[in-house]
Amino acid sequence: MAKLSQTQFLKTLPELVITRLPEPLRGIQVRQPWRWLIQFHFGEARLHYELSRVARREAWEIGFHFESGDKQLNRFLLKGFRRHLFEIKDALGESFEAEMWDKGWAKVYEVVPAEPYTTDHQAQLSHRLAEVITCLHPIFVDLRGQAARIKR
Repeated sequence: MAKLSQTQFLKTLPELVITRLPEPLRGIQVRQPWRWLIQFHFGEARLHYELSRVARREAWEIGFHFESGDKQLNRFLLKGFRRHLFEIKDALGESFEAEMWDKGWAKVYEVVPAEPYTTDHQAQLSHRLAEVITCLHPIFVDLRGQAARIKR
């Protein structure tokens, strides 16, 4: 168990997440717009999976954020994920929630305790994030397709 700086912890985490994903999901893209979080997406950066430190708490948030400029799309995705929330909780645990958030954004997420920046904790978080992406992405693909058909 090696200790890491916050920068090293987040910079090297994406490779661990990607190797834990099923092959069809390994084309996921990564960005780090701020030093305290890392985002993963499939071409729409405003609709992303995220690992971020929770302000003023020793915790991480792991989730899927709908931060599109289209508030109707964000609500549509939220409603769709809420319809699947029992399945999500069955697969990922009771800690998952789906709610509106700031600026007309929404998210499906959980909050987990933070531990020191070590390779062991990094492995735990990368495993969990890969589980979350693997579970939520098929739901997102279906909902995004429905939204695209509605917009035509």
